[in-house]
Amino acid sequence: MRMRPSALLRPLIALLLAACSAGGDVKRPIPTLFVPATQPAHRLVVMLPGRGDDLDSLARRGIAQIIRDQWPDADVVLTGLTMPFYRQGRAAQRLHREVLRPARARHYNQVWLAGISLGGLGALMYDRAYPGEVDGMLLISPYLGDKALYREIQAAGGLARWQPGPEQAFTPETYQRELWRYIRHWSTDPARAKSVWVAYGDKERFRDRIALLAAQLPPGHAFELPGHHNWTLWKPAARTLLEHARLAPVPSTQVAPGNGSDICPSSKAKGCGWVR
Repeated sequence: MRMRPSALLRPLIALLLAACSAGGDVKRPIPTLFVPATQPAHRLVVMLPGRGDDLDSLARRGIAQIIRDQWPDADVVLTGLTMPFYRQGRAAQRLHREVLRPARARHYNQVWLAGISLGGLGALMYDRAYPGEVDGMLLISPYLGDKALYREIQAAGGLARWQPGPEQAFTPETYQRELWRYIRHWSTDPARAKSVWVAYGDKERFRDRIALLAAQLPPGHAFELPGHHNWTLWKPAARTLLEHARLAPVPSTQVAPGNGSDICPSSKAKGCGWVR
């Protein structure tokens, strides 16, 4: 079914801060940049940009060097998975087919997915759609939806008491509820919770929602740092997460390739690329 223009614009309104979203050509493959490890590579980190960034800005910001400084045995793949790919409705599926599935063919010991802001949301969407395909996630200031649903969860007495209702297809209207349903399940999936790390700023606009996610993680997996929703915070946040996750044992969650929904519209599909 063709979405009305207003339905496609709603994702931008909710995420709008001060700058325009980065562009991208969804008719071409997801742009990537491979940055090799400085030591024999045993793991891979795939990096997803925030709303205002693209592949070029990730490279300019030096995030690959930060990753390799902390994890010298890690190859890094920077991606240009920008807002147009999410609006297309197949961000998770394309990330799987074009980036993560080929990466698995290189037989790394571990494959990690990292994301900033919108990219943090993208990492969660991917893990929901393809559980077990990545061994760990590093979430920096992840965008987790609007205030209204957060208030609903708080009014219910917290995530454990919240009743999300029947499971629905992942659409622009339902993705926030389905995302929090997925996070709620971490309480019964300790292996997944133990392989997630999150960092965010004490002056973040979305701090309350990130703190709700952080409460689902084991001690030592969540860090509130001084700062706002910008690169002044995100660089030290990345260093903090990499430092603490570097030596932590990661539960084995890998499943056979091809898990998850490759086609988005099915009502039974576990993940699509929508973002409000």
